Amino acid sequence: MHAINVDNDHVHLQIEIPPSIPISIVVKSLKQNSSIILKKKFGFIRNMYIDGNIWSVGYFSSTIGLNEKQIKKYIENQGLCDLPRKPNFEFS
Repeated sequence: MHAINVDNDHVHLQIEIPPSIPISIVVKSLKQNSSIILKKKFGFIRNMYIDGNIWSVGYFSSTIGLNEKQIKKYIENQGLCDLPRKPNFEFS
């Protein structure tokens, strides 16, 4: 895993997997294992979801070529634009 960040309703991951492993298998495993861990750690989560699924069915994936550093920076900065900022009242 090269980068991870969360936003209000989704998670961004930059991971490296061998070409022999299907992306869908990796996503399924990540969702299953993280769901189990989150439900154990936070009991209220078990009661929040009627069907027990905390993750949505879909996902987006893309390959990274030469812009790997740019993608990592994008992931690391997710949610920062939504944080309250101190207004800048300086005039040039």
